[in-house]
Amino acid sequence: MNAPAEKLTSAVIEVENLVTYYGEQQVLDDVSLTVNEGEIMVIMGGSGSGKSTLLRYLLGLHQPDSGVVRLFDKDITDLSGSEWMAIRKKMGVSFQGGALFNSMTVGENVCMPLREHTRLDENTMRIMSRMKLEVVNLSGFEDLMPSQLSGGMLKRAALARALIMDPSLLFFDEPSAGLDPVVAADLDNLILNIRDAMQVSIVVVTHELQSAFKIADRITVLDQGRILMVGSVDEVRNSDIPRVRNLLSRTSEEQVVDADEYLRRLTGIVD
Repeated sequence: MNAPAEKLTSAVIEVENLVTYYGEQQVLDDVSLTVNEGEIMVIMGGSGSGKSTLLRYLLGLHQPDSGVVRLFDKDITDLSGSEWMAIRKKMGVSFQGGALFNSMTVGENVCMPLREHTRLDENTMRIMSRMKLEVVNLSGFEDLMPSQLSGGMLKRAALARALIMDPSLLFFDEPSAGLDPVVAADLDNLILNIRDAMQVSIVVVTHELQSAFKIADRITVLDQGRILMVGSVDEVRNSDIPRVRNLLSRTSEEQVVDADEYLRRLTGIVD
């Protein structure tokens, strides 16, 4: 008897040999990774590791100096305006601070993508907005202003807006930042529930270890613009790579400073 065939999963994101610079400073160095359909990929690393920069390139906000970024099997540097717009309609983004418009109600904020990209009537948009607010446990809050929401509620309202177009790919930038542990845990559960209910692929950029270990299918660990490893939660937990171990244990990496070299750098004197 033949063994059952393995279920094949297709990649929604493919990054190959991505190299980027800010001026003369190299920020990402030969980064390659794949995000598969239906998985939660967590990108983590310390401050200055390049994780937020990588997110901007995945969102198509910058063009790589070299390398390839593919979304849904399309090289995003080789798309026409209309092709790129079609890709963007399949993506949702939940920004770190929520990025809601303070002059609009919560419901109006959630409706914004529908107003920009569809010709739906007002009543239909309001119904869809309420449905997505129900998904993120904010039913009945559509008429409040963002200033009337707590930090956790702002994050969930931003998530409702990211979901309003029923995306296939969802991005989170530091979803747990600034939240107390209970609210952060609730948001982690919400992310897992949304992935399972909507069959959406998710990329999460975070420095929160507890959140990363709870929600991730796989974790990409960045350091100084390079990928240290990509693996499952258990593989990352048990890694013997020193810099990964330091990140997990929050161990500082003190550098020994040569006093003479330091003085030469300050004075500009070169031997």
